[in-house]
Amino acid sequence: MEFEFPDRDRLEAANDADVADLPRAYRVSCTRDHPTVSDVTEASIDAVTDIPELGDLEPGSTVGITAGSRGIEVLPEVLEAIVAELHSRGFEPFVFPAMGSHGGATPEGQRETLATLGITPDRLGCEIRSSLAVEQVGTDSTGRPVYAAEDALEADAVLLANRIKLHTDFQGDVESGLCKMAVVGLGKQRGADNMHNAALERGFHEVIPEWADILIEETPIVGGVGIIENTAEEAAEIHGVSAPDLLEEEPKLLERSKEFFPELPVDDLDLLVVDAMGKEISGTGLDTNVIGRVRFHNQAEVDEPSITRIYVRSLTPASHGNALGMGLADLVHRDIASAVDFEDTYVNIVTSGETNRAKLPFVVPSDATAFILSASMTGVASAGDLRIARIKNTMEPEELWVSEPVAEDLTDRDDIQIHEDEQWVFDEHGELAMSWE
Repeated sequence: MEFEFPDRDRLEAANDADVADLPRAYRVSCTRDHPTVSDVTEASIDAVTDIPELGDLEPGSTVGITAGSRGIEVLPEVLEAIVAELHSRGFEPFVFPAMGSHGGATPEGQRETLATLGITPDRLGCEIRSSLAVEQVGTDSTGRPVYAAEDALEADAVLLANRIKLHTDFQGDVESGLCKMAVVGLGKQRGADNMHNAALERGFHEVIPEWADILIEETPIVGGVGIIENTAEEAAEIHGVSAPDLLEEEPKLLERSKEFFPELPVDDLDLLVVDAMGKEISGTGLDTNVIGRVRFHNQAEVDEPSITRIYVRSLTPASHGNALGMGLADLVHRDIASAVDFEDTYVNIVTSGETNRAKLPFVVPSDATAFILSASMTGVASAGDLRIARIKNTMEPEELWVSEPVAEDLTDRDDIQIHEDEQWVFDEHGELAMSWE
């Protein structure tokens, strides 16, 4: 779809600011000590060994393993190790997409989403079964139906695999992790849509544990492999959890994950510039815990960080046009508006239930335009006072370019390294031309 947006000259003439008026930029990195799994394959096999229910299966049993749409760096390696271990025990493993409505809510789209993440039959050494077919397996306390994928129900056992971390929509004992993979992933598009509607009424923190309990009881889930990441997006820990212990153990793993959660080293900004948003970065495109914006019905907003304006420069190719989360920003580059697949985005929004996150923000034709207009949109006295931070994405918020007022606040911190400084550099088209190296 083609849109007509104002050009640079028209917009930049709306105020008296110029890029030459911007404060100097400093490249900054935050250093934190964090553990790293030295051998992901070995740790994944150990996690499978920690699930005793697998020992009750007969040789030749089929084991379905979930694979979501998130950009989890070690997930292909973890799945590969799990498949190899199950093969060694004489089982017949297969992987199936467990991602609600992502991938356009089609079998082909979900298979393509996995391939984009490096999850393919050739790499894993097993079949990938992609179907959106579900069956009702129970009802919750309010009478709502609970669904599970037919692929999961036809298996002799199901093994959940997912990252355990803070969720972008809510706070609770279990957030993003194995229980959510059971409820949303196994539920496919229909189950995910139904769960999100239930959550709009009662809250995710109530619905997900209740529905996970039903699914553990009514499906062949035997346990899960939970990945905790460090701030460098590497595996910090990999845990195996048996199904009967899932609702008790996952809250403990969530608390552990909070110790490694990446965050901006500054809480007060006039302008946050994000180079890329995308579905493999966060389910909301932009991690709400990093940017300090939730914008979800019946969920409270957070106090920190306090960011007046957020500008996003691009949508990742792996998102395939799904721009859910663009409504969390105030300004986006014209390239994002051109890249949006509204069918994928709207299907995802219908499933998740929050229309605010699909709204198209103020569209600018260049990076320079966003910087110049921020002088009129943040309440600062002059462009030279702007508190600016630029990050690659919300998975990597501890590597930044910041403006001089922010750098001054960070100078005395032991965990901060301040590198070279220069003026903000834009090319002839007004696009940022500053290296991360």
